[in-house]
Amino acid sequence: MSSAWLLPEHVADVLPAQARRIEELRRTLLDAARGYGFELVMPPLLEHLESLLSGTGSALDLQTFKLVDQISGRTLGVRADTTPQVARIDAHLLNRQGVARLCYCGPVLHTRPASPAGTREPLQFGAEIYGHPGLEADLEAQELALEGLQASGLGPVVLDLSDARLLSGLLEGQTLSRQASSAVVAALAAKDRSALQALAGELDAQTLDALLSLVELYGDLSTLDAARKRLPDHPLVRAALDDLAWLARHVQASHPQARVGFDLADLSGYAYYSGPRFAVYVAGCGDALVRGGRYDEVGAIFGRNRPAVGFSLDLKALVECLPVKAPEPAVRAPWGEDPQLRAAVRQLRAAGETVVCVLPGHEHEVDEFACDRELVREDGKWTVRSI
Repeated sequence: MSSAWLLPEHVADVLPAQARRIEELRRTLLDAARGYGFELVMPPLLEHLESLLSGTGSALDLQTFKLVDQISGRTLGVRADTTPQVARIDAHLLNRQGVARLCYCGPVLHTRPASPAGTREPLQFGAEIYGHPGLEADLEAQELALEGLQASGLGPVVLDLSDARLLSGLLEGQTLSRQASSAVVAALAAKDRSALQALAGELDAQTLDALLSLVELYGDLSTLDAARKRLPDHPLVRAALDDLAWLARHVQASHPQARVGFDLADLSGYAYYSGPRFAVYVAGCGDALVRGGRYDEVGAIFGRNRPAVGFSLDLKALVECLPVKAPEPAVRAPWGEDPQLRAAVRQLRAAGETVVCVLPGHEHEVDEFACDRELVREDGKWTVRSI
């Protein structure tokens, strides 16, 4: 019999110091989104399964925990991603004709972790823009992501750009089975040339050559020039490369501290995205901290096929990439029934100070706060002095 205090694999308690940091990050990112005019929504943690997995959400089926509702008898799902829920809110509850900027922050639950050391309970922050098909919305999402990471205290970041239309253009006219299509995407993601060449029987020679070229198209801005020379002059390919150049130019102008790169074979979430997509990396943090892009089909299943673009990140993963923060300064105060003492403590707290009252018998204990001052009685008055 296992110990009652053991948690499921890849599920963990968040202890005080880290919990405080995560909450600070949550507020920082929500304030950054508020500065752009995003409105906060709070979708429920669980819904009817068919709603969670509608449309593009069907790719989340294997990641979704399922249970039976004891009231209705219907199958419910615990959300594995918040975007389908926000698309439902935009389509059915807000039903606005113009632009809607929506953000959210809450837990999601995954049946399996994204990596061997990952959590199955990410704390997902995201921001989404509905109703505008132009690149201005894509740029706004990317700039908000970069500014949020910068405000959180991260060092230099790399913005990695690609576009789902590249593959759509290259495969147009090909009659691939679903299995072969999945194999193409997997081979490109892994930059596996031999796996692509093994699909020669499924693809014509020109398409196979273009896909093999795509594997090698990554790097700085010169990557786009190379892509124009090596890839077919297809309208979707041309539009994707022009849009990526426009986005890169504007991001570099507004965020010169960020390095902009391209990985045209990176098709993470290919079935989900419909246009430009991006990922943000930080040295030493492994996988991308932020993923996002344009997903214009996300609301179709809800009856409103509106343009949509956005991004999301896991606050638990983000906090692991930040330097260890020094303990918060605080004022140490004795516990007592003296009305003047208690009034002094309340006054300090009202002014924004953290005041830790030392309970009787615990005078030598320490906690996450760095008490650099203390409240003492001098000349009949309670005053704060440095320790």
